[in-house]
Amino acid sequence: MDLFEYQARDMFERHGVPVLQGLIADTPEEAEAAAAKIGGVVVVKAQVKTGGRGKAGGVKVAKSPEEAKEAAEKILGLDIKGHVVKRVMIAEGASIDKEFYFSVLLDRSNRTFLSLCSVEGGMEIEQLAEERPEALAKIAVDAVRGIDKAKAIEIAKAGGFGDDLVDKVADVFVTLYKVFVEEDATLVEVNPLVLTTDGKILALDGKVSLDDNAEFRHNDRHDLQRDDLDPLEAKAKAMDLNYVKLDGEVGIIGNGAGLVMSTLDVVAYAGEKHGGVRPANFLDIGGGASAEVMAAGLDVILGDPQVKSVFVNVFGGITACDAVANGIVGALNTLGATATKPLVVRLDGNNVNEGRRILAEYGHPLVTVVETMDEAADKAAELANK
Repeated sequence: MDLFEYQARDMFERHGVPVLQGLIADTPEEAEAAAAKIGGVVVVKAQVKTGGRGKAGGVKVAKSPEEAKEAAEKILGLDIKGHVVKRVMIAEGASIDKEFYFSVLLDRSNRTFLSLCSVEGGMEIEQLAEERPEALAKIAVDAVRGIDKAKAIEIAKAGGFGDDLVDKVADVFVTLYKVFVEEDATLVEVNPLVLTTDGKILALDGKVSLDDNAEFRHNDRHDLQRDDLDPLEAKAKAMDLNYVKLDGEVGIIGNGAGLVMSTLDVVAYAGEKHGGVRPANFLDIGGGASAEVMAAGLDVILGDPQVKSVFVNVFGGITACDAVANGIVGALNTLGATATKPLVVRLDGNNVNEGRRILAEYGHPLVTVVETMDEAADKAAELANK
């Protein structure tokens, strides 16, 4: 679960990370009142779970409560990469001298934790990693030892901090790692971590992702529940589907997270030849592929106006391909006229020939059965680009 910035700020404050005051507002009038309460210069910041807020007009400086109200009027309702702003945070202003970057995250490929650190903060970290990779330190963190003061100093020095700042930022790194561990996070990021003109280190913008599998250990997170989700993600959650919305045009359904991740890759690669189309979602229907589960998955994906075609990629194992094919048939019968976008189906594995026969006999005009994964991805991308 990804947190909004204001939720990350509040979490940081509870753990002792140095932050500035921040109040939330859902209306321009509430923004004006919050700015008056904080006093002085404030920053009105869109609360959406995506990057690029500043470039999209979602971050504005206000020198008075009236200006904060005007800024909120412009930001509330703004569409930022498909995320409509419903709430803003009124953040206390800061006199910034320097901006830094720090994060700690779960490194799945190496089965450990990883810290990223740089004295060059404030920009998108992906941009920094691409343009100046030598400026971004990547330090492995042992999951047992964690980040103590000595490790924090090592990270700070690797990130390019001078001797005058190493000790200061190291203390903050230790506290941020405490947040990471005690909150069962998979990511804790601060960008920027700043040095103010009066010599303070502050976390001005935080990003936190929490491990859903650890929710049973945290009974105090009811206020963090996903009533803020994208409508399609909320619908999928209500149907117990493992779904994540992306920004592309090819809807993806697969059985098994590994297969779905591979499908995203092959669709992205195939899409380069067809107008740059990309995957529209991650949707893992798990081991079962009944008509009900398939119908629920298709219902969610076809409800995304960005989707132009759907790629159903299933490897028959415990659930045989004929059961999957019957699930697709049942799903299309259930959806009826609401199914209007082409489906490319790739089946392989247990009882694949029978599964393909069932779909061939069904003969639905929207369904194209393709034998290989690469060919199916190419066809789905081609159809999405028409």
